[in-house]
Amino acid sequence: MKVFKNLRKKLIEDKKIRSYIPYAIGEIILVVIGILIALAINNANLRSIKSQKERVYLEGLHKEFSTSKSKLSELIQVNKNNYEGAKKIVKYMDQSSLTVSEKELSHHLFTSLAFDISFNPNNSLLLEMMSSASLKDLSNSELRVRLTNWLSTLEDITNQEADLRVQREKILDIFRNQYSIRTVFDQAGVSENEIGIGLKKNFKSNLALLNSLEFENNLLLFILTSIATEKSHYQPLMIELEIILSLLEREIGS
Repeated sequence: MKVFKNLRKKLIEDKKIRSYIPYAIGEIILVVIGILIALAINNANLRSIKSQKERVYLEGLHKEFSTSKSKLSELIQVNKNNYEGAKKIVKYMDQSSLTVSEKELSHHLFTSLAFDISFNPNNSLLLEMMSSASLKDLSNSELRVRLTNWLSTLEDITNQEADLRVQREKILDIFRNQYSIRTVFDQAGVSENEIGIGLKKNFKSNLALLNSLEFENNLLLFILTSIATEKSHYQPLMIELEIILSLLEREIGS
């Protein structure tokens, strides 16, 4: 640059204006080229940083949604066990010729009503990305839309689970007021194996429950709500979850 500076000074001192003009234009062109090269290098660095950041997000989201898929699969099975056990109890109530022992009834009651269901997906990274407006760093527009809609879909799931919880509590209230939970625990092996208490010597039978219209009505509503939770909410949610995982895997592999 010192050489160019000296040459420019000499041309001006010698008043060679015509010779200086092409030189000045050439110098300007060199400066512009230098700026463009610097901008290109800077943009390339920014793209590299953005690409690395996006990959970290993609891999983190894939890990979260894979865990959520496992949780949802387990929850679907628990819910299925709940309503299938309840259906067996209804079958005993429908057919008076079928005999059921206290132990069998207790087993079905425990299987159907002991486990509340609630889907708790892993969303920590997704929530962090949304709060920091980092979803824009994902280049796949379909993936961004599905991730945005994911949280609103979970709100619908939560509302449905709340309805199911209400139906379950209504059945449990019948037990609390009229029948023996201790008998169910004793006969199902919960008292000894889970709680660590002995069996009650004189237990109160719950077989009269099979003749309760109130119990049957609430049990049927519980079954219906459980099936609706699976078919109208969990299964579509699983499909959406698998689509998101597929998009994440495609982006990670690209």
